[in-house]
Amino acid sequence: MKIVTDCAADLTAEEREALGIVEAPLFIQFPEGEVNSADLTPDEFYARLAAMYPQIPSTAQPSSGIFANLYQKLTAAGQVLSIHISSGLSGTINSARMGAEQFKEKVVHVVDSFTLSGGQRFQVLAAALAARAGWTKDAILERLAQIRQKTEVIYTLETLEYLARGGRIGRVQALLGSVLKIKPIIRVDHEDGKYSTVGKSRTIPNALETIADFLHQRYGEEALWVSVMHGHYQEGASHLAKLLQERLHVRRLEILRISPVLGVHTGPGIVGAAVVPMELMENLA
Repeated sequence: MKIVTDCAADLTAEEREALGIVEAPLFIQFPEGEVNSADLTPDEFYARLAAMYPQIPSTAQPSSGIFANLYQKLTAAGQVLSIHISSGLSGTINSARMGAEQFKEKVVHVVDSFTLSGGQRFQVLAAALAARAGWTKDAILERLAQIRQKTEVIYTLETLEYLARGGRIGRVQALLGSVLKIKPIIRVDHEDGKYSTVGKSRTIPNALETIADFLHQRYGEEALWVSVMHGHYQEGASHLAKLLQERLHVRRLEILRISPVLGVHTGPGIVGAAVVPMELMENLA
């Protein structure tokens, strides 16, 4: 079984190569032309973002034709499980479903992760590891559903401006108006994959404290895999990692950069975490 995803999953190149994961492109539309997000490093992207401010680029999902061609190449080797960024935040999965229509469902199965970034990454890694170990499709889908319900993706931003201008603000709308300087704490809802507000703060350090408190209340002493994610904010990421190590039972932790295609909608000052119980990730081989 081949596993397909998109670059919103924030997989590392090493993970994709080691597990044979295929990544569909997501695109960033700059004034001078469209760029595959995967062709930009985070530092290159944020330099371009700063240079064009106050304008911001837009993003575009892959076409159904891109997915159809991708699936055509992969189905020769057997089944395809295609796991994508939340339908509540992107139309990517609609393109994937349209691309899969020419194939029987038992050959290409499209999965809505109902999340993004590190949360999507956990699902993709789990699927790839389980597929390599010979799990059936139904067994993998059951585990992905468990991971989705038990995963938290939560973050804060230096400004809501990018979310607002990019049209991804959703239920965070209530924080707009005169409070663009407020640091929101935002999570991805498990049920519909949309953003909702956990709280707000006047400063990033206080917002990170709120994130750490929220995750401690959610998980208690449960053993966890924690991915701290940031755009162009290493200092904030390091501070959050320290807080989480102090307050949670962290079995595995890494600090990763979010994909440029997500950075379009958050700006450089995003920092947060994706968290999943370790027991759901460590018995897959």
